[in-house]
Amino acid sequence: MSAVTSRTWSPAMSLAQREVVRFFRQRSRVMSAFATPLLFWAVVGSGFSSSFHASGAPDHMGTLEFFFPGTLLMIVLFTAIFATISIIEDRREGFLQSVLVAPVSRAAIVLGKMLGSTALAMVQVLPILLVAPLAGLRMTPAALGIAGGTLLLVAFGLSGLGFLIAWRLDSVQGFHAIMNLLLMPMWLLSGALFPQAGAPVWLRAIMAANPMTYALAALRRGMYAGSVRTDAVGTGVPSLALSLGISAAFAAVMFGLASRQARRTTSGDLH
Repeated sequence: MSAVTSRTWSPAMSLAQREVVRFFRQRSRVMSAFATPLLFWAVVGSGFSSSFHASGAPDHMGTLEFFFPGTLLMIVLFTAIFATISIIEDRREGFLQSVLVAPVSRAAIVLGKMLGSTALAMVQVLPILLVAPLAGLRMTPAALGIAGGTLLLVAFGLSGLGFLIAWRLDSVQGFHAIMNLLLMPMWLLSGALFPQAGAPVWLRAIMAANPMTYALAALRRGMYAGSVRTDAVGTGVPSLALSLGISAAFAAVMFGLASRQARRTTSGDLH
């Protein structure tokens, strides 16, 4: 059993480390990763201030505070998924083919790529989480732990989604087109910009089917864990237990589907 575990984790961790090293060697990518979400948070939070409470947001909450969890989700969403572009690049460079013919299980390859993407997402989102006081959030240690764990779980699941799509593609441009078509609706309909309770009935139904709705709900509830501000979460937000359960199920399903997909040979693997 230990030998099997070693054969899985050793190559997986090597692939994950390669993703992180590659990221930090690209300085423009590092700077953009930290500057873009902060700029978005400040601009969107300020711009929505006049119509904020009319949308059904909780009273006595500023726009920067309300949009803060959604900003964290956006960082994880885009970073974790777009990090899997390296799959297409590795296939073009021939690195992926050399890994595929090595005596390594496909599950280990998937795990390594997903862990690498997850690590990149966490490296970028955790420093932003620590500036929560600037948004008016006074998070307890328990709240930080729950929020960090939620982000880790969501990042892993989204990395699997990115892997699932990138594995079948041989064009970076095609990957960007598909992910932009998928990512923006997932984020917009998660409750990041407007509360689910204030949306029309048909839109609430779509939001209820969106796994990112529960990821954001778990993050929002977790950030107020141990706080006396029980009304800050808002109405209609799913419970923490339900949200974490669905987020965990999403991560497990994505890993399973990605592992199954990796066992299939694509035309790019033959070149």
